This record gives sequence, structure tokens and C-alpha cells, in this order.
Amino acid sequence: MLFKVPSGLQIAASCWGSERDPLVVLMHGGGQTRYAWGSTGETLAARGFHVIAIDLRGHGDSDWHPDGEYGVKNYLKDLIAVLEQVDKPAALVGASLGGLVAMSMAGQNNLKKLCWSLVMVDIGIHPNLEGSAEIIAFMHSGSEGFASVAEAADAVTDYLPHRKRPRDHRGLEKNLRLKEDGRYYWHWDPQFLQARPMELTDAYRQQQSALAENITIPTLLIKGAMSNVVTDIETEDFLQTIRHAEFVEIKDAAHMVAGDRNDIFASSAIDFLHRNRPGDGQLRLSTADTAT
Repeated sequence: MLFKVPSGLQIAASCWGSERDPLVVLMHGGGQTRYAWGSTGETLAARGFHVIAIDLRGHGDSDWHPDGEYGVKNYLKDLIAVLEQVDKPAALVGASLGGLVAMSMAGQNNLKKLCWSLVMVDIGIHPNLEGSAEIIAFMHSGSEGFASVAEAADAVTDYLPHRKRPRDHRGLEKNLRLKEDGRYYWHWDPQFLQARPMELTDAYRQQQSALAENITIPTLLIKGAMSNVVTDIETEDFLQTIRHAEFVEIKDAAHMVAGDRNDIFASSAIDFLHRNRPGDGQLRLSTADTAT
């Protein structure tokens, strides 16, 4: 499925479930695609949710912006456009970068009616800078491409030694693109890295804190026990700022929580969403006041 957004880009999505059910939108992390969620979409749909997993602009099957216009502000515009077209508020489930986009919507008064719950997957108000730097270094390390899918799998195994290597590479292949030079590259626009927010600036941190303090909808933080992006410091900051938030830590999972322990992640998310699912009168929205 494709959604055309105001910038003219097309945003690719996978959908599951009945449109009569409450909506859940899944947003992946930076450098990933919608396939990073594994079977989460199908599992949520089987439990009574309408699910849309999107590829953020510049990732996967979504269009790349010709001028490299990425960053949370632009991803948020795309999310607003998707929800307006579906005409439903959503529970926002965001991993890493996707979580920052979700938090940006949930923390703005004029956008609050677009979301009924928030699930942050291994991302805090302020990502751990050392852990984030390791991820960026890994993303840069593939800039020259790979001779084969197996070589890319080797790189992932070296980076995530705790994760059991799959028997085949079909899942990984969805996150790669074969170029004319015969090499495989990660399926995202290299310009994306140039648009990363300036996490070191006081202004950016203050903006993130203000958004978090303004979140009133049901909120869940899911953390991988081995994560280097959400450490105990980021967890405490999150729970002290969004005091009504719930917290789940998943054993044997690192930053890629959904990929490391998809079964436990999905179970935790489903339990939370079921307890907070909206009533029938909250399944549609008026788009009159959603402009940013």
C-alpha cells in the first residue's frame, strides 16, 4: 500500500486486520524498514487491531527525498498525512527514531487527538549518546556495500553477536538493495544520516523534555535489557518525566528489541494496548485541527 504525502513522496506501508478495529501504527528505527517488526503486525491484527507498518521516507520502499529532507519534523508531517488519509487516531508504536517521531506527535497539544496510546521501543527522551554513536558507526560501515547477502549477514552477526543467526537470509534481503555495480547496500538513503538531530545541543534536549512533559496519553516504555541506547539513566529520566508511563524490560534483547525477542515484545505491547484500547466513539477523527 502507498500513501502520497504533501511533499509529493509516496510512503510504503503494510497493513493487517479489519479497518473497523482500533488503529496501531508501527514505525521502525533509523536505517531499518517496516520488515524489522517481523510478525508483530500479524499478531496484533489477530488480537483485534487494524495495523499499519510504514517505511519512513528515505527507507525501504518509500521514496527518497531528492534534497535530503529528513529529520523528525519531516517524518512527523508524513505520519500526520497517513493518519488523515486513514481518518483514524492511532496507537503509535515507535522503535528508536520511530519512537522520537511518535513522541513528537504525542507531546504536541494540536496533535494529541491523532493518537490514543504511545509505545516507545528502546528509545528514551534523550538517547544514550555513546550507544547512538555505535549504531551510526555500524551504519557508516556498510557505505561501500557488500559482495553478497551472506557478507551483509556476517556484518550483522559481528555487530549483534547475542542474536541467533537465521537459517536463511530472506528477512535480511528485504533490508538490502542490489545496485548496478553488483553490490548490496542497506535500503536507506545515505543523506538520512546528515539530517540527524543535534542531540548534543541544549536547545534540542530542552525541546525533547518539553514534549515528554506534555504527554498525557497512556504510555509504555519497552527496553532491551542489553540495550546501550536506553541505559538505567535514560530509563529513570523517562519514568520520572512521564510519571504515568508503564515500563517493561525484555531479557536477552538489545536495542533491536522487536527483532531480538519478537514474541515477548508483541505480548507486552498487546497487553498494554488491549488495556487502553479506545471506545467505539474514538475510532474516527476530524482533521480540521491537525495542521503544524
